[in-house]
Amino acid sequence: MVYLFETEISDKKTVSYALQKIFGIGNLTSKDICKKLGFSNNLKVNNITKEQIFSLVKSIENSPLVINNDLRKKNYTVLKNLIEIKAYKGLRRLNNLPVRGQRTHTNARTAKRFKKK
Repeated sequence: MVYLFETEISDKKTVSYALQKIFGIGNLTSKDICKKLGFSNNLKVNNITKEQIFSLVKSIENSPLVINNDLRKKNYTVLKNLIEIKAYKGLRRLNNLPVRGQRTHTNARTAKRFKKK
């Protein structure tokens, strides 16, 4: 097991897929990072050397990506701001209703199921 940015990454997966476990890194970003570092598409995490891990961490740190706790804080402050200014999306989120225009007459079960108690 390898830990990168407070995230446990499985040894059996390819590097491009394993990087997607880090909050804030998706499919396209992980493939771009692997391409920039010259990793093969079939390279598994357990076959990476320490130098390659170091270069991987350094390239992610130097990139303008917002990842993990910083991204979670940013998302939280955006949602909190929507609630504070009493925007429509903020009020819907506060009342645990669908935010993006879904109907509520019959199909609001999903939003109600994830209701925070």
